[in-house]
Amino acid sequence: MISIEGLTVEFGGNPLFDNITYVINKRDRIALVGKNGAGKTTMLKIIAGLQAPSAGSVNRPRDLSIGYLPQQMQLSDTRTVMQEAEQAFAHVFEMQSRVDSMNEELASRTDYESEEYQELIERVSVATEQLALMGSANYQAEIERTLIGLGFVRSDFDRPTAEFSGGWRMRIELAKLLLQRHDVLLLDEPTNHLDIESIQWLENFLSTRAGAVMLVSHDRAFIDNVTTRTIEISLGRIYDYQVNYSKYVVLRQERLEQQQRAYENQQKQIQDTEAFIERFRYKATKAVQVQSRIKQLEKIDRIEVDEIDNSHISLRFPPAPRSGDYPIIADEVRKCYGDHLVFDHATFTLKRGEKVAFVGKNGEGKSTLVKCIMGEIPFDGTLKLGHNVKIGYFAQNQASLLDGSITVFDTIDRVAVGDIRTKIRDILGAFMFGGEASDKRVSVLSGGEKTRLAMIRLLLEPVNLLILDEPTNHLDMRTKDVLKQAIADFDGTVIIVSHDREFLDGLVSKVYEFGGGRVREHLGGIYDFLEKKKIDSLQQLEAKVKPAVEKSAPAEKSDAKISYEERKELARRIKKAERLVASIEEEIEGIEYAIDVVEKKMTTPEGAADMQLYEEHGSLKKQLDEVMTRWESATEELEELKSNYA
Repeated sequence: MISIEGLTVEFGGNPLFDNITYVINKRDRIALVGKNGAGKTTMLKIIAGLQAPSAGSVNRPRDLSIGYLPQQMQLSDTRTVMQEAEQAFAHVFEMQSRVDSMNEELASRTDYESEEYQELIERVSVATEQLALMGSANYQAEIERTLIGLGFVRSDFDRPTAEFSGGWRMRIELAKLLLQRHDVLLLDEPTNHLDIESIQWLENFLSTRAGAVMLVSHDRAFIDNVTTRTIEISLGRIYDYQVNYSKYVVLRQERLEQQQRAYENQQKQIQDTEAFIERFRYKATKAVQVQSRIKQLEKIDRIEVDEIDNSHISLRFPPAPRSGDYPIIADEVRKCYGDHLVFDHATFTLKRGEKVAFVGKNGEGKSTLVKCIMGEIPFDGTLKLGHNVKIGYFAQNQASLLDGSITVFDTIDRVAVGDIRTKIRDILGAFMFGGEASDKRVSVLSGGEKTRLAMIRLLLEPVNLLILDEPTNHLDMRTKDVLKQAIADFDGTVIIVSHDREFLDGLVSKVYEFGGGRVREHLGGIYDFLEKKKIDSLQQLEAKVKPAVEKSAPAEKSDAKISYEERKELARRIKKAERLVASIEEEIEGIEYAIDVVEKKMTTPEGAADMQLYEEHGSLKKQLDEVMTRWESATEELEELKSNYA
């Protein structure tokens, strides 16, 4: 579908990519990985046609539709949420306007028998059919489903986008991109501004309803759940694996080990051959053997070991000064903005050394409570910091607050005090800002590099309470792993606001859930919390149904009999749901086969000129979308029934 051939990109004479070639196929799910600065964003921009390579080409069909979501973009704030999302269907509105105009012309003309009138009728007919194929009848429902999936509520739809934070406006842009149904989606860090529930919805959308997808993400759980192919960019080359990220890590290590063993064996063979030649070079009796070995040596196809990127970040938080046993005690904390209640009755106690997570949808108060703890905003209730508590705070927008006009070295030099100033170069080197990198201006750094630089500032002063608000945004996989280990080794107390399940897994022992104006405590790790949430939602579902059942039931009816009858009914419903899912899956296979047949015909010279094939293709794609929606609902219902039955 898209062919990348001989791609080379140079910056200041230094190669970023060197003669890269690969193909993006229809329905590919590709994770583009590599350290910060390896060129992932540049690769997406080149494929999207926004940047030209130094050499090579990107070949794609003329009618191929590509959607690109950058990490940052200029956002418009002149419409409501719904009006902005409707921009995804601008082509539908344009076609509707054309149809309306032609219908008005038909109504005003009286030359019914003329050839021009008949041609106008034909154009109206074709345009009306095209409009139907575009999904003009149900675009409103599609918009609502997508916005709700990305975390909006219906009351948000008529609010001006200017009222929302940058993260929420990015969600609107993502919604527009998904609604446009591009053939290829290029997504650069799509989860940075999403909460866990929205990420799970996006995972499902990309897995079941999108065309080809290439994405850059440092959320390991997300890319494992979405992608089936991994392309690593490393030191100007790519390594292409037809597996998801976790399997790629294993295969990559195995390949490097095999390559190293083969290289070592060949080097031993070469050394032995060279030793024989050197030993018997001047002996006439061995002349034939020596010449044979020389020719043998010339014919050897030398094995080259891939150059491994050994640069790494060395991160360790300073020893935490001892604080009191309870660094934070919150009692009935409440925060409102005017009539808007953010949260109420927030009551909890953190013990020294605990590591906890704040999770929940954006806008439910996670960062607000952090600001209350920091004393940055007023609140009601009691919030006490323990004895000798020293806070180190990393905010979401920490990287964007850096002065872009000064160098990396100056950024740290301006905040360092005392003896630490003599070690600035060493500290910067540990964070991969060694040598000339320390003299770069902050404005030219990538998002990950800025985040690392902001993290250095956090390390300059010993603290015993770390508050990290989305610390992993823009960090690559390896840097995230190092940061995770550093937090695990930290002997102070830690609060982490994050949506990154993989990062939080094994790190926190308690989860505080923000939602509906409350802050709820959950003991256990992040996956314990997510599993509990599924159970809770089922119990809430039952709570809505049970009162009506219990009302008509005899008071003395045994629990065992109720349980047996309910399980029997559940088993019957599960079988029915399984049959429905299987039936829909067969229907999907049939439609996909029909689409493939039509697409093959469309690639022929005759098919390319056949408008009926295009209409049939559009009709089948619309049919597939509708069936996929039914399949999603059916599978969700089946999973809920099975969870309830377990």
